[in-house]
This record gives sequence, structure tokens and C-alpha cells, in this order.
Amino acid sequence: MKIKHFLKKLCLDFKETQGLIYLEVSNCKIFFKENIDAINNSFNSLEKEDIGIFIEDDDNNFDIRAILAAKSLQRYINLIEDKVFFDIINHESITSHFQPIIDIKSNTIFGYETLARGVKDDGTLVYPNELFEKSKRNDMNFKLDRLCRESALKTAATKKIHQNVFINFIPTSIYDPSFCLQSTEKWAKQLEFDPSQIVFEVVETELVKDQKHLRNILEYYREKGYKIALDDVGEGYSSLNMLIELKPDIIKVDRNIIQDIDKNELKQSVYKALYNIAKEQNIQVLAEGVETAYELQCVQEIGVDLVQGYYFAKPASEPIRKI
Repeated sequence: MKIKHFLKKLCLDFKETQGLIYLEVSNCKIFFKENIDAINNSFNSLEKEDIGIFIEDDDNNFDIRAILAAKSLQRYINLIEDKVFFDIINHESITSHFQPIIDIKSNTIFGYETLARGVKDDGTLVYPNELFEKSKRNDMNFKLDRLCRESALKTAATKKIHQNVFINFIPTSIYDPSFCLQSTEKWAKQLEFDPSQIVFEVVETELVKDQKHLRNILEYYREKGYKIALDDVGEGYSSLNMLIELKPDIIKVDRNIIQDIDKNELKQSVYKALYNIAKEQNIQVLAEGVETAYELQCVQEIGVDLVQGYYFAKPASEPIRKI
């Protein structure tokens, strides 16, 4: 058996009973830390997911429930390799940066999208793609998503933002709106935000399989007076389907459609179709990822309500107050 061969190579004593291997170590965390390279070199990714480990101590006695509670070897490897991520989560070291959203008709700042950043012990930042990659593989999307929502509200209040605040959320991390969103609602009230000032932005729409569940979440937000935005519209069939089903207050047209739209007639046709559908439903259209004057001019000629992108400003810890 591969596990027994691995333990023998490390010169470790172990017992085997009814197919279960018992290994005694003085400190589990140190054991995994010291042997992380050997483990990674000895087992492939599938094996690391298939090998179940239960740590027995004074508080956790081994019984049939222990087998059900066992975690994969990969999860213990993650505890070592993703230490920075766990430090950020455990210390709630999340802050928010702000990117302005422009009302193109009045040329004023309509609001800001809040973008989460993890803060390491040395002050350097960890960006959302890395944070959510680590949280996904450690089943911590719920906690990270909640921390990001709370950070967005707290940081916006600290920066005295009075325009609309766009807050991203992952619907697959919310299983019961009344329970999962109560802390977000608590902070919104405590910080004296007008609900109509907050726009909850649905991200990762391609992962949403249960649209009924998503509708329940959005109805919960709407009943409280918040607005809803649908992100990455036009990216695929799923987002178009949700546009029809959910009728959000705002749609954010995917940046892949906006990029070089002035040079691409197909993109212009897709954008025009999205704009017309939205206007028929009294939905505001936000062009996301505008980086050049030519892209801006093109979407203005077709029709647009709000714009966002590097052409105006990059995300920053201190919100830009004027365009």
C-alpha cells in the first residue's frame, strides 16, 4: 500500500487495523509542515483527495462519526501551503479599493465598485482572484464572501462615500438569505446607509445552477430596499437567461464585449441587442472595462447609462472624488 510505503520511507512507526492506519505524532501541524515536500512528491492530486485523515486527541475520540468527519490529505496540505490566506481570514484582514462608476449623461460619479483586497502581515496586498481561489479549495467561500461584503460597507463609511456603493457577492456561497446576509444588513443599518444607495452585484453568474435560489436571495435584498446589478452580462447563455428571468436594476456588460468594440462590428451588434433588451425592461446599462476614448465613443453612440474602466480611473484605496 502506497501510504505504508511512504511512512516506512520516513522511518515512522504505525499500526494497521481493519484497513485503517494509525500514526502517532507529537504535533500534527509540525508533522505536515516538515513533510510537505515529501507528501507532494509521493502522492498525486487524486490520491491526496482520496486519502482521508482524522486527528484523534482528547477532544476527538475515534468512532464511526470520525470516519464521516475525516478530511482529505489535500485539506491538511492546504493548511500549510495556504497559510497566508488563513491568516487573512482568521484576522479578518480584508480592506476595499474603489473604482468610480460614471453617469455618462451628467459626467458625474454615480457610485463606486468596491473591490476586496487581503492584507498580509507585512502590509502587501492579496488580490481577489487569489483569495477566492484559495477559499474555493478550502470550502471557505461563505466566510470570505461575508468578510468582503462587511469590509465594503465599513471602508465606504470610513471614506465618507455618499454615492452608490456596488458590493459583489457570490450567490453560491449563500444558502439561507435571512441567516447568511444578516451581518451585512446589520452593518448597513449600523453605518446608516440608505438601502437604495447599496447595489448588490451578482458575480460568477456562470456557476449559478439554481436560479430559484438566486431569485430568493435577490427578493430578500429587494424587500430590504437594496438595488441589484448583474455582472458579466453577455459572457454566455446563462447570464442572458438570468437577465430575462431576474430583471435586475442594472446590467454590467462584460468587458470582453467592450474591449475594442469600436473595431468589431459583431461586438457592436451584441452590445446593441443587450442595450435594447435592457431598455425595454427599464434596466440601466453599464459598460464595464472601458479603456479608450474610442470604446467610450462607440458605446455612447449605441446607448449607455453608466461606464466604468481604466479610461476614467483604476481601483484605489482612496476613492477619486471628481472626474
